Amino acid sequence: MRPPPLSLALSTLVRLCPSPGLGPFHPPPRAALSAGAAMEEELKCPVCGSLFREPIILPCSHNVCLPCARTIAVQTPDGEQHLPPPLLHSRGSGLPAGAAAAAAPPPDHETPAGPACGGGGGGGGSAAGGDHADKLSLYSETDSGYGSYTPSLKSPNGVRVLPMVPAPPGSSAAAARGAACSSLSSASSSSITCPQCHRSASLDHRGLRGFRRNRLLEAIVQRYQQGRGAVQGASAAAAVAVCQLCDRTPPEPAVTLCEQCDVLYCAACQLKCHPSRGPFAKHRLVPPPPPPPQPPRAPAEAASASPGAAQGAPSAGGSCKSPGASGAGAAGGGAARKYPTCPDHEMENYSMYCVSCRAPVCYLCLEEARHGKHEVKPLGATWKQHKAQLSQALNGVSDKAKEAKEFLVQLKNILQQIQENGLDYEACLVAQCDALVDALTRQKAKLLTKVTKEREHKLKMVWDQINHCTLKLRQSTGLMEYCLEVIKENDPSGFLQISDALIKRVQVSQEQWVKGALEPKVSAEFELTLDSEPLLQAIHQLDFVQMKCRVPPVPLLQLEKCCTRNNSVTLAWRTPPFTHSTVDGYILELDDGDGGQFREVYVGKETLCTIDGLHFNSTYNARVKAFNSSGVGPYSKTVVLQTSDVAWFTFDPNSGHRDIILSNDNQTATCSSYDDRVVLGTAAFSKGVHYWELHVDRYDNHPDPAFGVARASVVKDTMLGKDDKAWAMYVDSKRSWFMHCSSHTNRTEGGVCKGATVGVLLDLNEHTLTFFINGQQQGPTAFSHVDGVFMPALSLNRNVQVTLHTGLEVPTNLGRPKLSGN
Repeated sequence: MRPPPLSLALSTLVRLCPSPGLGPFHPPPRAALSAGAAMEEELKCPVCGSLFREPIILPCSHNVCLPCARTIAVQTPDGEQHLPPPLLHSRGSGLPAGAAAAAAPPPDHETPAGPACGGGGGGGGSAAGGDHADKLSLYSETDSGYGSYTPSLKSPNGVRVLPMVPAPPGSSAAAARGAACSSLSSASSSSITCPQCHRSASLDHRGLRGFRRNRLLEAIVQRYQQGRGAVQGASAAAAVAVCQLCDRTPPEPAVTLCEQCDVLYCAACQLKCHPSRGPFAKHRLVPPPPPPPQPPRAPAEAASASPGAAQGAPSAGGSCKSPGASGAGAAGGGAARKYPTCPDHEMENYSMYCVSCRAPVCYLCLEEARHGKHEVKPLGATWKQHKAQLSQALNGVSDKAKEAKEFLVQLKNILQQIQENGLDYEACLVAQCDALVDALTRQKAKLLTKVTKEREHKLKMVWDQINHCTLKLRQSTGLMEYCLEVIKENDPSGFLQISDALIKRVQVSQEQWVKGALEPKVSAEFELTLDSEPLLQAIHQLDFVQMKCRVPPVPLLQLEKCCTRNNSVTLAWRTPPFTHSTVDGYILELDDGDGGQFREVYVGKETLCTIDGLHFNSTYNARVKAFNSSGVGPYSKTVVLQTSDVAWFTFDPNSGHRDIILSNDNQTATCSSYDDRVVLGTAAFSKGVHYWELHVDRYDNHPDPAFGVARASVVKDTMLGKDDKAWAMYVDSKRSWFMHCSSHTNRTEGGVCKGATVGVLLDLNEHTLTFFINGQQQGPTAFSHVDGVFMPALSLNRNVQVTLHTGLEVPTNLGRPKLSGN
C-alpha cells in the first residue's frame, strides 16, 4: 500500500536531518540515523514511552495511548463546570488550522467514538452534549476549554496517574478495563492533562470516548513495526558468531570463546593458535555467546496488546469496544480498507468537515443543532487543502533542515581545522621551545669555553711562576752553598781575589727577589659572574600574547619563487605562519642597481611583484616590509638579483605601426605599405653595452630600410631618423647614410642585399652607436654623446623583410671601418 503523503514527507525530512553530535569535544557519529529510526520518536507515547497503541487526539492536538489516557485522568472539584470536547474545538484553542487539520484523521481511515460502554450510551451522550453547548468553564484560560496544570512529581511525565479500577473477583482484564471506562464516562467531574504541554481538558459524559481515535497515526505505527520486525529478523539471522582468526572466506563458525583472550576460535584455529598447554593451559574456554533472539512480529504484538481490537464487538460484562479496529488492521495487512463512519451515527460515512469544530461530520450531524451555525466544507476539498498546507510547511522545514545540515558540515570543518591548527600550534610551540633550548645550549658552550680559557690562562700563569721561582731558588741555593764554602777557607789572599765578584753576585741575586716577586700573579678565584636571574624571570613569564595591536612581523622572502628574466625581476614573499597580527599591505623597495639608496617600487596587498625596465647586467638589492594600522613592521632580509648579461627581445606588436606585419614569434618583420613604417623592440636600454643583428630575408626593388635606436615616442609613419627621437643608418643596395633630425651624414660605400646581416652596437658606457654590415664596421662611429633610454628600432616598407637576432655577446673580431665617401 502506498504510504500517506505525511509519512513520505516526514521520511524525506528525516533524511535531510543528520544525527546530532555526541558532544562538543567528541567527533560526530559515523553515520546518520535512518529515516525510520529518527521517526520512531514521533511514534512513541509520551506517557509509557512505547509505540502508540490505540492513540487518541487530545484537544491540544497531542496524542496519547488510550490505555495511558485511562491512567492519567484526574478528578476535579465537583462544582467545576466543563466544556465538552466538541465545544473545545470551537472556542479557539489558539492552534492554527493547519495543525488541527494535521491532527484530524483523513477520510480514508475510520474514526470511532472511542471505547463506548455498552447499553446505548452513545445516544445519551449526544443528547447531553447538546444541553451543554453554550456553557463555559469557570476555570478555563481565555475560554479555551482547557487550562494550565502544574506538573506533579508523582509520575516521570509530570501528570498525576489515576489508579486503574481493580478487577472484581472472577472477572477478566477486559471487564476491569470496561469498569474503568464506565467510571470515567459516568463521572462528569473528570479531566485529563496532556503529558507534553500540561494543559488539562474536561471529560464530558462520554469520558474518553469524546476524544477521536488517530487512525492515521495507528496505521503508520503498524507499518513501522512491520518494517522494523523484518530488519531485526534479518540482522538476527546474520548475527552468527564466526572465528576471528580464520584465513578462509567466509570464516568458519566459532565453536569456543577464550575468556582471557576474548577471541572466538573455530575448531581448527583453536588447535593451531590456542592449544591447551603451556601458557594457555589456565585459560578458560567457553561456548560462544548465542545470537540475540528474534523479537516477535510487531503486528501480532500490537494485536495482542490492544484489547478488543481483533473482535471489534462489545464483550459481556460492559467491556469497552473499539469500533473500526478491524479496519485499521485490514489497512495494515493490505486487505480492503473499511472507510470510517460517524461515531454518533454508525451507519453514516463522513461527507463534510466542520471548520468550527475541526472535525469530520456526516450529513445527519449537520441537521443537528450542534453544527447548525458552524462553517462546513466538503471533506475531500478540505483534505486536499490541508495536505497542501502541510506540504508547504514541510518545505520550509526542509529548507531549514538543509541549512542545518550545511551548518553541521561547517561545524565539522571547524572541528577539523581546530584539530589541525592545534597540532600546528603544538609543533610550533615545540619548535620554539627547542630553539630556545638550542640557543641556551649554544650559549652554554660559549660560556664553558670562556671558563676553560680562563682556567687554562690561570694555570699557565701559575706554572710559569712556579718554574721561574724554582729556577731562581735553585740558583740562589747553589750560590749560598758556594759562599759558605768560601767563607770556611782560611787563605786571606785567595779569599780577597774572589770576594769582590762574589759579593756582587750575591747582591744581584738578592735584587732578583724584588717586591712582588714572591706574590702570585693570578688569583685562584674566577672573576666570572653569570647573571641568569633576568633569563629565569623571562622563562617563568613566557606565555602567549595577543598580537592584534602590534605591528606586522617580518615578511619571509620565498627565494624559490624569486627569479630574473632579461631585465625584469620577480619577487615573492609571505607572512610568517602562526602570526596573529593583521597585515594591510606590503612595501617593496629596490635599489638603483649600483648599490645606491632604496626606493619604493610597489605598495599593495599582493605577495608577488614583477619589476620591468631594469638595467641589463646589473645587480639589484630588494627588501620588503609589511604595514597595518599600528605601524610599519621591520624589513625582511635583503635578496640580491642579477639581471641578464645580454638582452633577449623581439619586435613589439603594440608599439609598431599598424602596417607592420610580424611573424615568427614577433622576430620577423615586414610591411604592407610602400611607405616606410617604424617598429620598436620590446627592450629598453639605459646602461651597458648591447649588440643585436638583423638578417635581410627579402630585398626587392632597391628599398632603403633604416636600422638604429629610438625613443618610445618616435614618429612611426616615416623613415627612421627623420625626427629628433631616432638615430639610424639607412642603406640601399650600394651605399649607406647616418641620419638624425633628417640630417644625412657620412655616406659610405657598400649596401645590403638578400642574405645580408646588419649589426647594431649600442655602447651606453661610452655613449656611442656603431653599425656593421656582414661583420664589417660601416663607416666611422655613427653617433656620439648618446645618453638616455633607447629602444631598438627599424623602418621598412613592403619590399623588405628582416629577422631579428638577440641575446648576442658583443663581438670582439669585428672588422675595421670602411672609408666614408663625400
